[in-house]
Amino acid sequence: MLAKWEGIVIRTVDYGEAGKVLTLFTREHGKVGVMARGAKKPRSRLAAVSQPFTYGYFLVKTGGFGMADLTQGEIVESFADLRQDLLLTAYTAYIVELFDRLTHEGEVNPFLFQLLLLTLRYLDEGRDAEVLCRIFESKMLIVAGIKPQLHACADCGSTQEPFVISVTHGGLLCPNCQVHDPYSITVTPTTWKLLRLFQMFDLERLGEIDVKPATRSQLKHVLRRFIDEHLDIRLKSRNFLDQMEKLP
Repeated sequence: MLAKWEGIVIRTVDYGEAGKVLTLFTREHGKVGVMARGAKKPRSRLAAVSQPFTYGYFLVKTGGFGMADLTQGEIVESFADLRQDLLLTAYTAYIVELFDRLTHEGEVNPFLFQLLLLTLRYLDEGRDAEVLCRIFESKMLIVAGIKPQLHACADCGSTQEPFVISVTHGGLLCPNCQVHDPYSITVTPTTWKLLRLFQMFDLERLGEIDVKPATRSQLKHVLRRFIDEHLDIRLKSRNFLDQMEKLP
């Protein structure tokens, strides 16, 4: 039978001489795989809709024992700029790979669909890619079951400042509890308050966020430490992004 899915291409793998296997994150069914036969051929009607990061509607044939076959696609937003600017490509590839690794096939989640779509849309509009990346990391940590305690001390509940951040203790530590983690991270109040904001606020309400270079560095360091400590994933795209960020 034929079905129409609203989805985003989050991964592509070549299949044979002319085909591709697409991993879509769909609004209706979560993450699913589809076969796009002939999509590598330049004149294929599936070539354009099979590009990474593409958002659109996918007409698929389901009901067999294997994966669904893509028969037709309608592009809503191609996000072509995200594949042409190397730095944007690096950020987008990292965000999408992180999303892919922290979601599971067949788990329907309209919130995650909207989160990914809005992030790609903002990146394509030229919003601050680094800040968007930090917001996305914060929200995906929560998806993975990791929500740093950023309202009070993770050990005793005190609201006494100045705070440090402990990755192993799961959030802020007050002056009295800092001795419990000699590897805690010293951050400014702006940094931990931004991290708390990133956890809570609705991405649809994103305005302009002016973040100083020192704060950007702390945000990246803290979130990377949480990802490395608590999530058993290694992302190929992260090395590419790190290299691109070092370029003048």
